[in-house]
Amino acid sequence: MPSSFRSRVLSAVRRIPTGRVATYGDIAALAGSPRAHRAVGTILRECRDPGTPCHRVIAAAGALGGYGGLLQVKRELLRAEGLEVTATRVRRFEEVRWRPGARTS
Repeated sequence: MPSSFRSRVLSAVRRIPTGRVATYGDIAALAGSPRAHRAVGTILRECRDPGTPCHRVIAAAGALGGYGGLLQVKRELLRAEGLEVTATRVRRFEEVRWRPGARTS
């Protein structure tokens, strides 16, 4: 039986819109434990649900972070959604960062 934190993490990740990204810390905060970014990484590394867009969760400041050692796959998935991605980071990170409830201009 999944923990409630794990369920909240996966629910938050499923809310990230196509073509947007969130950090591990963003997801931890949405799940109710703002300092649990490493736990979020562990949960996503173990996630096998194709309906959960784990590739949209990245490290701080736009770095790609991990993806079970499959960073090329993560890059390709993000590019397929229209994001500009270098070898190590998402370009225009602050523009494409998903922050529910935040005002956009």
